[in-house]
Amino acid sequence: MLVVEKEAPAADTDRKALAGYRLFLPQTDTMLLRFVNGRPVSQVTCDSLAWIADRLAQDGKKALGLIWDNASWHLSKMVRKWLKTHNQRVKREGGCRPIVCHLPSKSPWLNPIEPRWVHGKRAIMEPTRLLTAQE
Repeated sequence: MLVVEKEAPAADTDRKALAGYRLFLPQTDTMLLRFVNGRPVSQVTCDSLAWIADRLAQDGKKALGLIWDNASWHLSKMVRKWLKTHNQRVKREGGCRPIVCHLPSKSPWLNPIEPRWVHGKRAIMEPTRLLTAQE
């Protein structure tokens, strides 16, 4: 997929950096989406993991298998520490425990969410004009 960077006019104050977190649940053929302002840095990833774990725990789920690429915000020390601390707490108190499986580099075809997410990527990356943050 060819991505062309579009320049925002200097007077445009609308935020353009958004991070999108998605989780495909194959048992129900549903996808959880969470968009946040800014880039997908470690703290935002930890917050998103907490949101997902709480949401799944409410549904009675005990574990979540995460298939992750090697993005820096997936591999960071902060995220690894959050996962360890969260999983230790879940072991003691209950809840949903994320279990991470990292994909080999440059292997998106191994990630089952990619075919379901590609339409969203195209809608964001291939418009004929600059999109607003709300869009």
